[in-house]
Amino acid sequence: QHRETNLRYLALESMTNLASSEFSRDALKRHLETVINALKTERDVSVRQRAVDLLYAMCDRSNAMDIVSELLGYLEAADYSIREEIVLKVAILSEKFATDFSWYVDVILNLIRIAGDYVSDDVWYRVIHIVVNREEVQGYAAKTVFEALQAAACHENMVRVGGYILGEFGNLIAGDERSAPLVQFQLLHSKYHLCSAPTRALLLTTYVKFINLFPEIKPDIHEVFNQDNNIRSSDAELQQRSVEYLHLSTFAPLDVLATILEEMPPFPEKEGFLLEKLKTQSKDEAMRIVGGGQRRARSGSMAGSETSSRGVTPSASREPLSNGLQASSPVPLQPPTTINSGSGQSGILLDLFDSQSPETPLSNLSNESGGILTQPQTTQPTTVVNDDSFNRFVCRNSGVLYEDEVLQIGVKSEYKHNLGRIVLYYGNKSSFGFVNFKTGVYYEDSRLQVHLDPLDVASIEGGAQVMQMCNIECLQADFTISPILTVSYCLATPNDHRPQSVKLPVMVSKFFQPFEMGREDFFSRWKQLADPSQEFQKIFPATQPMEGEATSTRLSGFGMSVLSGVDPNPDNYVLAGIIHSTTAQVGCLLRLEPNHAASMYRLTIRSSRPGVPEILVNLIVPQF
Repeated sequence: QHRETNLRYLALESMTNLASSEFSRDALKRHLETVINALKTERDVSVRQRAVDLLYAMCDRSNAMDIVSELLGYLEAADYSIREEIVLKVAILSEKFATDFSWYVDVILNLIRIAGDYVSDDVWYRVIHIVVNREEVQGYAAKTVFEALQAAACHENMVRVGGYILGEFGNLIAGDERSAPLVQFQLLHSKYHLCSAPTRALLLTTYVKFINLFPEIKPDIHEVFNQDNNIRSSDAELQQRSVEYLHLSTFAPLDVLATILEEMPPFPEKEGFLLEKLKTQSKDEAMRIVGGGQRRARSGSMAGSETSSRGVTPSASREPLSNGLQASSPVPLQPPTTINSGSGQSGILLDLFDSQSPETPLSNLSNESGGILTQPQTTQPTTVVNDDSFNRFVCRNSGVLYEDEVLQIGVKSEYKHNLGRIVLYYGNKSSFGFVNFKTGVYYEDSRLQVHLDPLDVASIEGGAQVMQMCNIECLQADFTISPILTVSYCLATPNDHRPQSVKLPVMVSKFFQPFEMGREDFFSRWKQLADPSQEFQKIFPATQPMEGEATSTRLSGFGMSVLSGVDPNPDNYVLAGIIHSTTAQVGCLLRLEPNHAASMYRLTIRSSRPGVPEILVNLIVPQF
């Protein structure tokens, strides 16, 4: 509980080392509540990560359920840099100390529900492995995953697990009319159009398994196989499966069909490959710390001169699946495939937020994951077509970025410290397919780094939608030029080429983290930022209704903390926040003074870095 962050960090690290000794483990358990409190309340991500490491090290059968429950609860608010490591540790602990494998199934499904983006294929392969090998949990797993699939928003990993388990063991719950064969099929197929091609391929295999389990729904499944978007799909795998499954189930004798589609036999036991993955990640982390020369910086005053960014102990590297797992993969329904996030699925983010050291920009890293580490394009794109809609995203993170008569581009973004991710949705509104569909990113500001995942499709069918992931890293907190997304495709004919250039809603304010402070601290630090280069002020007329609640909502969307009861004038608004970049943290204070009688505002922003206040003022003025 010491006030000094570095001492708390060292205390947790020392306790983690002690936890490896059986003589000190019981003594450490007495401090379980303190460690959990550190996990929930610490502001420094590196201290929180040490708390996660300590909880993992001190876990045994007596406290496993409590620790796993706390980690699951923390996962929803955890930093992106440590989410995958927490997921992996929860999966290992729940399997290692499970006395009832129905609890293990519940934990893994909760992991997918809470943090599906960070549940690697290794984890959901493992739950399939265990369910197939343990007959006593198969009925429970089928019932539980069936209920999970009924959620309105369902992660694609949940669809994969559900497709496999119901395809193998759906007959165990088919006696209940609420989970009758046709209900199971309709529930799975309601997710089909939202999934990527590899997941659709898995579902097609589930459907043909249903024909063996439930012959009465064979006509409904044949109808799906015969649909143009399957039997004439531009994806060769989907087309081949649809044709072969249709002919197999039509012409094969029943005994032959039953033999081919019989329940999968138990898999050979292969204990500990998740643990090996965790050890590999821990080793990579140690190498990055030693090689990168990272050091944890002491927390400094937000005001005054610019403070260097706090060193963060990197989490496990977020690499996609190694090919070594594929040989023993427990999912014969579909050969394991490394999935790119651009394939239309809602949330396969395997490579998101690689925890690279601050000294290593993304552009200098080798591309082991198969993604595109985007470099600035040398050719200036066509005229940007979404300047008006771009301004709407200053105080919001999701919505329609661009739309015309045939193409709609939607975005959903999320930011934490100096990292951000943008999920791009490309929708084909027409009845014709997009062919030769290509995307790219142009950016000319070296203070920003952009990582655009590749699309693994070259066409979008009419009425369909695909998804692509774009990762952002703020290198310096004074960048002014947003990256431009370039989209090109042909509609109906190869000669109907349609290029578009759309400005991505990436601005420096997106990297704000709110900062709470009282009246005395606010005005004390306000006075410290007295240099003219640290302030920018603008008086401007109101273009929106000057309603208190609406104004407060727009200011909250800017990313700073709205401080109530701080300004002596209750009509004024004061805010505080810290812009996080790879190289520095920049403290910012904002004061907005409305003049209702004249319908005018006076906006003043002060910052520890010269130039930043003017950038922020120019962003926020159009919102009022």
